[in-house]
Amino acid sequence: MDLNSASTVVLQVLTQATSQDTAVLKPAEEQLKQWETQPGFYSVLLNIFTNHTLDINVRWLAVLYFKNGIDRYWRRVAPHALSEEEKSTLRAGLITNFNEPINQIATQIAVLIAKVARLDCPRQWPELIPTLIESVKVQDDLRQHRALLTFYHVTKTLASKRLAADRKLFYDLASGIYSFACSLWNHHTDTFLQQVSSGNEAAVLSSLERTLLSLKVLRKLTVNGFVEPHKNMEVMGFLHGIFERLKQFLECSRSIGTDNICRDRLEKTIILFTKVLLDFLDQHPFSFTPLIQRSLEFSVSYVFTEVGEGVTFERFIVQCMNLIKMIVKNYAYKPSKNFEDSSPETLEAHKIKMAFFTYPTLTEICRRLVSHYFLLTEEELTMWEEDPEGFTVEETGGDSWKYSLRPCTEVLFIDIFHEYNQTLTPVLLEMMQTLQGPTNVEDMNALLIKDAVYNAVGLAAYELFDSVDFDQWFKNQLLPELQVIHNRYKPLRRRVIWLIGQWISVKFKSDLRPMLYEAICNLLQDQDLVVRIETATTLKLTVDDFEFRTDQFLPYLETMFTLLFQLLQQVTECDTKMHVLHVLSCVIERVNMQIRPYVGCLVQYLPLLWKQSEEHNMLRCAILTTLIHLVQGLGADSKNLYPFLLPVIQLSTDVSQPPHVYLLEDGLELWLVTLENSPCITPELLRIFQNMSPLLELSSESLRTCFKIINGYIFLSSTEFLQTYAVGLCQSFCELLNEITTEGQVQVLKVVENALKVNPVLSPQMFQPILPCVFRGIIEGERYPVVMSTYLGVMGRVLLQNTSFFSSLLNEMAHKFNQEMDQLLGNMIEMWVDRMDNITQPERRKLSALALLSLLPSDNSVIQDKFCGIINISVEGLHDVMTEDPETGTYKDCMLMSHLEEPKVTEDEEPPTEQDKRKKMMEEEAF
Repeated sequence: MDLNSASTVVLQVLTQATSQDTAVLKPAEEQLKQWETQPGFYSVLLNIFTNHTLDINVRWLAVLYFKNGIDRYWRRVAPHALSEEEKSTLRAGLITNFNEPINQIATQIAVLIAKVARLDCPRQWPELIPTLIESVKVQDDLRQHRALLTFYHVTKTLASKRLAADRKLFYDLASGIYSFACSLWNHHTDTFLQQVSSGNEAAVLSSLERTLLSLKVLRKLTVNGFVEPHKNMEVMGFLHGIFERLKQFLECSRSIGTDNICRDRLEKTIILFTKVLLDFLDQHPFSFTPLIQRSLEFSVSYVFTEVGEGVTFERFIVQCMNLIKMIVKNYAYKPSKNFEDSSPETLEAHKIKMAFFTYPTLTEICRRLVSHYFLLTEEELTMWEEDPEGFTVEETGGDSWKYSLRPCTEVLFIDIFHEYNQTLTPVLLEMMQTLQGPTNVEDMNALLIKDAVYNAVGLAAYELFDSVDFDQWFKNQLLPELQVIHNRYKPLRRRVIWLIGQWISVKFKSDLRPMLYEAICNLLQDQDLVVRIETATTLKLTVDDFEFRTDQFLPYLETMFTLLFQLLQQVTECDTKMHVLHVLSCVIERVNMQIRPYVGCLVQYLPLLWKQSEEHNMLRCAILTTLIHLVQGLGADSKNLYPFLLPVIQLSTDVSQPPHVYLLEDGLELWLVTLENSPCITPELLRIFQNMSPLLELSSESLRTCFKIINGYIFLSSTEFLQTYAVGLCQSFCELLNEITTEGQVQVLKVVENALKVNPVLSPQMFQPILPCVFRGIIEGERYPVVMSTYLGVMGRVLLQNTSFFSSLLNEMAHKFNQEMDQLLGNMIEMWVDRMDNITQPERRKLSALALLSLLPSDNSVIQDKFCGIINISVEGLHDVMTEDPETGTYKDCMLMSHLEEPKVTEDEEPPTEQDKRKKMMEEEAF
């Protein structure tokens, strides 16, 4: 591609490619795609995006095409790879001038230079780093900034390489430029600190940008550039100096406004300082040991004393807490139970930690966390009043950054309390003791303090197991507080029911549960929505608990279910509806059939909710989960739900519908339980199976559920099902057997085996294309025992239950093997007898014995020759299934069960599904 003649043409097409008119845009994109592999195309793009007189959108597009071309064609081994000559020219052109005036384009150019550097630096591009270093020294502000921006992206990219040879190159690079990077950062930092007081916002922002970029470079070099950084004085000097620099920058925040670009950049720089420390601690815990004392002193002073007042901000506090937490929890700093087995480095770090975390320090941290950071803020209380559902979502792990401090403080409290529980338990118990009895509803501060202490007691539940008599506390203190109905007391009502939820699986007597259920019923009628939602959460934890007893819960079931349903109708946020639905699902799951009298209202409401949630797939997932438990609870009565249920299954499992990405897993589970609980087949239920063929083609992790669904149809109505779908299903199975794993093959064969068991007349004809594969596997001695066992199970069914079909199959296989039928039959019997030990299930062993015994009446000499082998395995099979009756002393077949011997279902066991009944009936008739 001639550059002079091509530049105009390429420029014209790029201009067309920025058009909003698709008639102009599409042909231009096609033309650019064709040019991607043309020699000289990227040189033309370079000339275009470095020409500052051209349209910005055109230049932006040229940069993007250049960047994409690096990914596709820069490597030597890539198809249509760029020539070495053109790459050399492009590398030189990219670093000729760092004078791009548009920030967005400058960032893209820096990124694409870094992409080339990842592949070529330093071997094919040794001049890159020296050029960047020289360029960041120039006095021109624009060139200096752009060079520094590129320097950062190159360093970041090279630091991310993980191969040993690449790591070695980066270590060499870091050693060579670290001193320069430090001096560059110090220079820009000092310049910024000098200009802060000048009042020149533009100059302050400019120097701050350079400080931030140079610090980003140092972060990558410090964290990734040294194997043993503690041995490098410059590295450790930089790290030790961070604390003083942090103090200076925090003080600068006093003189910079709270709502401007400078403030934003200043806070980003402060956060970046903390990221350097956190990254270094994560990557080099032992090299960080000399910094432990200073890091803890700095963080604790700014977070837990008056030093931080007026200068700290939320993200900085979060980072400091993370630093404390990482030091406290760091595995490298924890000595073994036998101190002598610990390394000197570990012992040294542990010694520093223990020296810092004295009783006064730990006590102050604990008290400060509870009495300051755990307190509900005015902002949170306002949100509670104005947007109760939004408040609930934030409290339970919402995405909003605004409230990220609360979970961080709670995690720090849990970690410190766990690590130093012997010291802190008496402190927390003392705080509890001071709050006994009711609190004055007019004293809001006292209410919030109690809320914070209760929060701490809930978070530390496992640590306080031996120190708190929770049962007595529940009866004497907590239960009365739940009965205070004053509006100002609602934070405590919410906190107390949350606290009980935290302790329910830790220490809570079963005898007290009726009292708790009574309280839950009352709180689900509370005037405050937040209290009701929190109560629903505790109810879920209660019914999920290992010690849950249905008999205790049933007297309250109707009331609770009704109130939960009312709550579901009242809430409007998608997240809240999902949460309440999950609670309802848990209740339905635990009480099972006992739910039947009370679900009418929910059954009528779910179709409306499904329609309203068309744009909210996660809410629809929650509805599917609820439907699963509803169907299981309703059993055969779930047939009444089919007008709503079957279209839901149809949509959720249709891979041509976009929502299937979210709904498929739950939709398949719902399909399966619907079949298992269906009393009979319906045309609509049969029609849904049209969705199955594309699902089998996916070969996804849902395949196991798909096989269960196919089995469900076979057990439900084998004749109608096989007549309608067997041909297509058999074709899918034949394709699957060639593609899936051994386990998958076994699942396919089990479906065939079940079909033969249920319908021995029709099934062999329907699955005829698969049976030759089974026969061949037996003759050739399939090497996987589990597959061979299934082969023999399938063939045993055919031989025992459909002799005429077996004869035709034997004849067909004799032609394929070019053998006499008798010879082939003899080989099969010999292999069958030889591999009988592959069969581990008693049912299959009995089946094989009966199948081979069915051959003995024949006067065929081949069969007679195998008489001993057949009798031998038959006797073994007899031993496997015969047990002695202790009363009569006689032997009987353990696989046969009369109706008198039918086991009764206990209260703790789930009642049998309709499919269980069908399978039991089939098994009784099997032999």
